[in-house]
Amino acid sequence: MAKNNDRLGRMFGDAYELWQRETYGGLAADGMSDIRPAHSPVFRHISARGSRVVDLAQLAGMTKQSMAYLVNSLAEAGYVQVESDPQDGRARLVRLTAKGEQADKTLASRSRAFEARVQHSIGAERMEDLKSLVAAVLDAHGGDLDR
Repeated sequence: MAKNNDRLGRMFGDAYELWQRETYGGLAADGMSDIRPAHSPVFRHISARGSRVVDLAQLAGMTKQSMAYLVNSLAEAGYVQVESDPQDGRARLVRLTAKGEQADKTLASRSRAFEARVQHSIGAERMEDLKSLVAAVLDAHGGDLDR
């Protein structure tokens, strides 16, 4: 490992980029070439009941305008539907469509396949150790991100 790549933040970032490349890279073969890694915050944070754009943005740590751009591109492709929030007519509520739910399942399946490949290369015990260590880092620093 190169000396400038031994920082934990860099390693986490590189690992996340590898996961994204592996998870999103093959979506074209699954008929979903219009989903990009940039859409990850939508799929990662959307609630099964639907989510407000502003809440998705906050959870993703991005601006409302940037999240709206991602949501609109997914809506145009048919993965989400956007409607007025019945509790606040000014807010927009985002829900996965059937196509979006299938994409979410495909992404989860690809993510699990990536984990299985990692486990195969490092072994089950080291994989459990890795997960435990990452969980410990998160727990030691407040667990979930406060956004």
